[in-house]
Amino acid sequence: MSALLDSLSAGFTGDAARRAVLDEALRDGLPGPRTEAWKYTSLRQLERRSFAAVDALPSLDPMLLADIPAPRAVFVNGLYSVALSLTTDLPDGVSLQLLSEALAEGGDAARFLQRRFERTDEVFARLNAALATEGVLLRAEPGVRSDQPLHLVFIGAGDGTDRAWHLRNLIELRAGAALTVVEHHLAIDSHAHFINALSHVHLAKDARLTHARIESDSERATTLLRTDAVLARDSEYRRVDLELGGALSRHELNVRLEGDAARLVANGVLLAHGRRHVDTRLGIDHIGRDTACELTWRGLGAGRGRAVFHGGILIREGADGTDAALSNKNLLLSANAEIDTQPVLEIHADEVKAAHGATVGQLEANALFYLRSRGLPQAEAQQLLTAAFCREPLSAIEDPRLRDLLVARVDAALANVGVA
Repeated sequence: MSALLDSLSAGFTGDAARRAVLDEALRDGLPGPRTEAWKYTSLRQLERRSFAAVDALPSLDPMLLADIPAPRAVFVNGLYSVALSLTTDLPDGVSLQLLSEALAEGGDAARFLQRRFERTDEVFARLNAALATEGVLLRAEPGVRSDQPLHLVFIGAGDGTDRAWHLRNLIELRAGAALTVVEHHLAIDSHAHFINALSHVHLAKDARLTHARIESDSERATTLLRTDAVLARDSEYRRVDLELGGALSRHELNVRLEGDAARLVANGVLLAHGRRHVDTRLGIDHIGRDTACELTWRGLGAGRGRAVFHGGILIREGADGTDAALSNKNLLLSANAEIDTQPVLEIHADEVKAAHGATVGQLEANALFYLRSRGLPQAEAQQLLTAAFCREPLSAIEDPRLRDLLVARVDAALANVGVA
């Protein structure tokens, strides 16, 4: 067994059923370079590291979160912080419960934990299924509609020890509900923790979820995130992911469009700078008729960073009327950066409209020349073009206030690497 798996399993506190899940994960071990889903993301360095369980909630100044308004639920090193959270202003018909509370109550509240993960390359999902004891269950009742963003804040704070925690979240919108959720994954200071988070999104008929996620963790952190979403008839899932930080960060977004006329808009920006390794893997499954997905992703590689993107679209037999589009464009901003992109389109239906494409290149010389000819210095011209390159995916967010927040986060990240 690797040092990583040995240290993670030492924190097990679950029942016999969860022990069986953990034993399966330990038996299969970590995926290697021959595992297709991990082909471009090596775990050799990670498997030699050890992490301790979190044993105390760090104390943080609430002013550190002054720019994140209520309502908000805040977790620090995987533990819920009452002092930092502000949940009294939840809209009527919207409930927020901690996973730890649901587990203590028993019953069906945490039944989503029973989902099994059969593939051997899903080792971190299996570990999460066995080890997660905290997270958030967010539910909107039928017909509830709110445009007030609810913020879920996950903070990593250094305490002199490399820690590991596992979070399991559920976002459930019942028939006709509409909600906006913003996830913040951030670091208060430099740390080298291990974060393993798995989120479920369930949208009932006619539900509409706007979901923004900002990943901006420590430059030494390991962050492995996964989102599994299921869309019912006439529902819409609209999201933007900003992948801006972490030594190793990976996000898997799996969406099943099960109901007829379900719609997905899932855009994102990947910024791999310094020595960061940023990996995003999409798995979009069209099952119902007349479903649609629109995927617009932009990647940047700077310094010795590496960005990895896999965009997979599956159109099943019987999913006639599907309209699927994937665009992944990438910029190399330094000679030592690397970008690997893999668009995949698999079609088993006849009456569909589908397109996908990917490019990797540098800033356009003609555009640079045009700006220089108008009197802009070279650095400023590069800054303008790079910032503009990242704007298109953010258009998926219709709320101008939330879109401005995402723009500010991207601009701040680009400024840290000297390109904006």
